[in-house]
Amino acid sequence: MIEVEVQNETHQTQDRLRFASVPRIGEGIRLREPDGCWASYDVIDVWYQKAEFGDVWMPYLHVCITPDEQPAAPAPAPGNATVPPVPGGHSPLHGAADRSPLASPRGDQPRTPVWGEEEVPPFTG
Repeated sequence: MIEVEVQNETHQTQDRLRFASVPRIGEGIRLREPDGCWASYDVIDVWYQKAEFGDVWMPYLHVCITPDEQPAAPAPAPGNATVPPVPGGHSPLHGAADRSPLASPRGDQPRTPVWGEEEVPPFTG
């Protein structure tokens, strides 16, 4: 096991954790949040410093929370019309229920053909 000092950019904390191998820049790790929940963090920097004892180099990680793991913004006041961004809102599955071919069309929307529906010739004939 390798003891690594992890400097958390999101919470401005430093912890010493043990890893089987030192994560590389761009890799993700799971860390426990102050509220006890687990979250994904991206490794944004790795460096080594010579220890105070012997000829040993100690690894250090600089991490930041993964953008999709950002906590949701507090609900706006009742009079405020702005809507905060949804975490993961850029995901291809975000809003997929509105575009699902299996969902029944709403009364105000015409039914659009599903991809491949017109290209397949009938088998009878």
